[in-house]
Amino acid sequence: MLEESGYPHRMMLPSPKFRRTVGSWANIPTDLSGKPISAEEFSARQTEWLPTEGDRAYVRSLMKGVFERGKMAGWIAPPERGINVKPTDFEYVIFH
Repeated sequence: MLEESGYPHRMMLPSPKFRRTVGSWANIPTDLSGKPISAEEFSARQTEWLPTEGDRAYVRSLMKGVFERGKMAGWIAPPERGINVKPTDFEYVIFH
């Protein structure tokens, strides 16, 4: 769909052999397509294929809790309506 929309990007899932810790492919370094490679090549390309600490820090920076009634976290699209057609700022939980 990206290519059809004119974007040069392509998404794919890695092979089930990639980065396995269990099973017959456990601890055998492979590239994303599942082709066995040397441990040195895997180490050299690991930051290209896997999230870096910088990537993880960026995602953590996005995950800010929002606890005000009717407010939504910035990474969640607000619903059109609340549960059972209640308004989105309906107080669903009341602590006594």
